[in-house]
Amino acid sequence: MNDKNLVRNQVKDSLSQLSKPLYEDFSFKIAGRLFEDEDFKKAKVIGITISKQPEVDTYQIIRKAWELGKQVVVPKCHPKEKRLTFRTLMEFSQLESVYYGLLEPIEALTTEVSADKIDLLIVPGLAFTMEGHRLGFGGGYYDRYLPNYFGKTLSLAFKEQIIPQFPVEEHDIPVLKIITNDTTINIK
Repeated sequence: MNDKNLVRNQVKDSLSQLSKPLYEDFSFKIAGRLFEDEDFKKAKVIGITISKQPEVDTYQIIRKAWELGKQVVVPKCHPKEKRLTFRTLMEFSQLESVYYGLLEPIEALTTEVSADKIDLLIVPGLAFTMEGHRLGFGGGYYDRYLPNYFGKTLSLAFKEQIIPQFPVEEHDIPVLKIITNDTTINIK
């Protein structure tokens, strides 16, 4: 097992110990911090994943973005090419369950939005360093998407997901900001 998998398992372990009340409380605090963030306020088009536990809850963020009149785009994985596209989501009923129980936009009901149209991309991850490096869930989809994305990036994380270090590869692109339940870490 490589170091990255070791880190993944350790973080998954500590996240699995978050009680439902703490998970809800921390997710709520992170969302509140995000709503106050200038990048979020200014963004007209926001790329965000549909969370599943133990990731920070994004449903409340998506609802708020809709309320504010923002366009929400969510990722669709294309496993054959191992690539990611983003599609406009106007209601949760436009989602379907695909492999691993992940929810993705139904192609027939949604339209694709190109990377240059997304103002703010909320990048998922399992673990993060203070320098903004992220350890994903192992699919590499965002690693392939980020080199061609030039808007703002940030990640949402419980404090348990911030760790001192893990192996970083040259092609890893750090996010510009990490919002946790008790602080905002500005990388640049």
